[in-house]
Amino acid sequence: MTITKETSIMEAVQKYPQTAAIFMEFGMGCLGCAAAHFENIGQGAAAHQIDIDALIEALNKAIA
Repeated sequence: MTITKETSIMEAVQKYPQTAAIFMEFGMGCLGCAAAHFENIGQGAAAHQIDIDALIEALNKAIA
């Protein structure tokens, strides 16, 4: 699976626990909040003003 901006935040973390550290590094430390259960990565990145392309690249490197 390739992680995209449409991938659910919780799906990514559940399938690839190593991605949690990447989300934290990028300032998305809200993995336990309610929004993480229904937001996709693109929505979460936008809410935190995070460079989505850099985040997706880092997440995919982590699961490679």
